[in-house]
Amino acid sequence: QVQLVESGGGLVQPGRSLRLACSASGLSLDDYYIGWFRQVSGKEREDISCISGITGTTWYADSVKGRFTISRDKIKNTVYLQINNLKSEDTAMYVCAADKTACMKSFVAYDYWGQGTQVTVSS
Repeated sequence: QVQLVESGGGLVQPGRSLRLACSASGLSLDDYYIGWFRQVSGKEREDISCISGITGTTWYADSVKGRFTISRDKIKNTVYLQINNLKSEDTAMYVCAADKTACMKSFVAYDYWGQGTQVTVSS
């Protein structure tokens, strides 16, 4: 059974950093594209980053470029999302998803999804 489990969220002050993790079981992230999305209640889900498990190629939305870094740990079968200089507008539920063929614009197009981890940025 495939599972994606996110962790690392929490309540943090503006300007601080967080590292979110997307840990997989039942599949090897080496063979998948892993995307990170975030959603604020009442707003559309936003695709923010993606990494190819095969090549390590990364993609970032313009809204997060320069502050977010996606990476992978093959041994731990985990993909990370490092978020620096957190801002109030980063407050959202962050969810990872895995797809066998490509980074997808649409969350529902992915093969597998996690439950998400909440990030709240507040002083």
